[in-house]
Amino acid sequence: MTFHTAEDEERVMSRRPESGWVGMIAFAGTMMIMLGSFHLIAGFMALFEEDYFLVGKSGLVLNVDYTAWGWAHLIGGAIAMAAGFALFLGAMWARIVAVVIALLSAIVNIGFMSAYPIWSAIMIALDVLVIYAVTVHGRDALD
Repeated sequence: MTFHTAEDEERVMSRRPESGWVGMIAFAGTMMIMLGSFHLIAGFMALFEEDYFLVGKSGLVLNVDYTAWGWAHLIGGAIAMAAGFALFLGAMWARIVAVVIALLSAIVNIGFMSAYPIWSAIMIALDVLVIYAVTVHGRDALD
């Protein structure tokens, strides 16, 4: 390996070797993008097709209308997708945002569990996987 300057050599040699667990961060980024897109779909469904859901507004854990849930899903989905893309950069702030958004996503899906239980259970499972991947193996990503 040839180096053009002493700074290049020092920068390359001081970098710690990549861990095999960096793939978990790529997995978490991909899952965050998927979760974000799923939230966007759910948000649009809540806004434009209220009859799609199996229960009425009073059957939800929180008694709010579908317009409020739709906007919550849309905003959360957009932030989740942005955090997913940022995870590929390995930035610390992206890992923090990913954990917070995954936690909020799980809480929102618990509130929507009676409207669509299977979908909510899948979303919560993906949220848990994202939190695991980012918190346990996030340090292995290069900053």
